[in-house]
Amino acid sequence: MKKAIFLVFVPVLLFGIKLNSKAQVLEGPPRDGVYDKTAITQMLPIPYSPLREADVIWSKRLWRVIDMREKINQPFYFPMTPQNGWRSFIQIIIDAMKEGTIQAYSELSDQFLYPISYKELMDKMETTKKVTLKRPDNPDMEFDTVITQHFNPSDVYKIRLKEDYFFDRQRSVMEVRILGICPMVNSYDEKGDYRGDKPLFWIYFPECRNVLAKNEQFNLHNGSAARLSYDDVFMKRMFNSYVYKEENVYDRTINEYAAGVDALMESERAKNSLLEFEESLWEY
Repeated sequence: MKKAIFLVFVPVLLFGIKLNSKAQVLEGPPRDGVYDKTAITQMLPIPYSPLREADVIWSKRLWRVIDMREKINQPFYFPMTPQNGWRSFIQIIIDAMKEGTIQAYSELSDQFLYPISYKELMDKMETTKKVTLKRPDNPDMEFDTVITQHFNPSDVYKIRLKEDYFFDRQRSVMEVRILGICPMVNSYDEKGDYRGDKPLFWIYFPECRNVLAKNEQFNLHNGSAARLSYDDVFMKRMFNSYVYKEENVYDRTINEYAAGVDALMESERAKNSLLEFEESLWEY
């Protein structure tokens, strides 16, 4: 009798343990690290200092290019695949545009005049290519088809910056503020030859600071223990760039009146003129 009761009780007990194990559903994946990273999600951008028109006694506008293939700029480009909340700069911008927290503007003007929706932008950045393929059932026969390629953030290698330098006499400081950012991709003709850089869209930087402050960039010096937000990187000027346009009466870029080494020297001249002006403000 005792043996029969035992044989009945054991299967019931095992079945209950099995149901209990299935009921234990994890709320999330295990923590990938030794501590919870919550500080970056609470970050807010440092507000700009108040500025009056009467206090600006000198200003100059420049347009720069950040080449993300340079070693110091590679943290903008990687990772190519998002991982553990860590995304590339372009991926952050695209995701924020999809969520509606960042507004994109047409690449036709850097004055932020023509807003573009996320769907319009994705449709515009799709590319079609006519190719000739072999039939899988008969490799001796070929057929023409059109392949649609969707936008890939890893295709963006450069970004443009539009920024203003000014001297504030109230605080006696020379300051620079970024106004806009424009991602660019390589442009090719029908033969596959490189034809320069193609701008995609503009975003207004002051509107993006809340998003950039909550996304971190990999720190090449201190690793994951001291990552900076993208807002910190831009505000602290922790990148390398070159000037491709300086405000002028003709509204033309450097490449329109100089080429090769002359264009590089002209770009360096525009950068050095800012340093020389700042140094000339003070006497010792």
